[in-house]
Amino acid sequence: MAQSLKFEKEFVQTSERVKSVDLHPTKPWILAALHSGNVCVWDYQLQKIEKSFKVTESVPVRSAKFIERENWIVVGADDGLIRIYNYDTLEMIKQIEAHTDFIRNLAVHPTLPYVLSASDDKLIKLWDWEKGWICSKVFEGHEHYVMQVAFNPNDLSTFASASLDGTLKIWNVDSGSLDFTLEAHPKGINCVQYFTCGDKPFLISGSDDHTAKIWDYETKGCVQTLEGHTHNVTAVSAHPELPVISTCSEDGTVRVWDKTSYRLENTLEYGLERVWTVAYMKGSSKFVFGCDKGTIVLKIN
Repeated sequence: MAQSLKFEKEFVQTSERVKSVDLHPTKPWILAALHSGNVCVWDYQLQKIEKSFKVTESVPVRSAKFIERENWIVVGADDGLIRIYNYDTLEMIKQIEAHTDFIRNLAVHPTLPYVLSASDDKLIKLWDWEKGWICSKVFEGHEHYVMQVAFNPNDLSTFASASLDGTLKIWNVDSGSLDFTLEAHPKGINCVQYFTCGDKPFLISGSDDHTAKIWDYETKGCVQTLEGHTHNVTAVSAHPELPVISTCSEDGTVRVWDKTSYRLENTLEYGLERVWTVAYMKGSSKFVFGCDKGTIVLKIN
C-alpha cells in the first residue's frame, strides 16, 4: 500500500533548534517553537517568515500550538509559564504560572476550551480558557518528567501521557482519574500518539531505547516494535488519511513505516541534524518536521 508513495520536499526553513511544530488548519502557516526562546510563524506557500517574536530571554520554548477558533497561539517554556498570544496582533493576552519546572508539551482539546500541559514537575494540568484559564484538574502519578500528552480522537474525554518513567498512562478528563498504565519501554518515553487503522484504535510510543512501539488500545498489548533508529526516538505520528507512520530520532532520520504491515518504507535524511518534532495537517498530504537546524515540509504523493 505505502510502497508507491513519493516524498517531495516542499519547503525548508533554516533556523535555530526547533522543539515543536504545529500546522494551522486553514492558513499555510507553520508554528515553530525554538530552543532560543523565539516563536516563528512561517508561510510555507510564500516561503517566508510571517511573524516572529521573543517569548523568553534565556530559556527554551518547547511547545507552541495554534488555537484557531480564538486566533491564539499558546506557548509553554522552560520557565514554567504558559503564555497566550493573539496571532494577528502578537499581543500577549495571558501569562500563567503553570508549573515549577520545564513545560515539555501542550495539547489543545479539539472542541472544548481546554489545554493540557505536561512538565518536568511530573504533573499534567488541565486549563479552561472559558473560565479565565483556571487550572481545573491536576493529574498526578508519573514518577519522572512528563514528555507528551495527546487527546484520544475517538473518545475526547480521555488522553494519554508519556513519561521518562517508562510508562504510558491513560487518564479521564472528566473525573481526573487514571484509567490504566502501560509499562511500555525499559527506558524513558518521549512521545505518544493515537491512531486508527481500519476501525481499530492504537497507540504509538517512542523511546530512549531507540524503538517505537505500537499498542492495541483495547487489549493493551504491544503488537509491533519498530526497530532501526540508532538513537532516541523523539517524535511519532500516524497520518489520519495516509497509510503511514513516521518516527523521528536524534539519529537525524525520519523513518516511514506502513501503517498496516509495519514494514519500513523509507528512511529520510535531510542534513538538518537531530529531528525533534513532527506535525501533520488533516485533509492534506503534508508532514512537517522540526530539527536542530530548521524545519522541513514534505508532501507525500
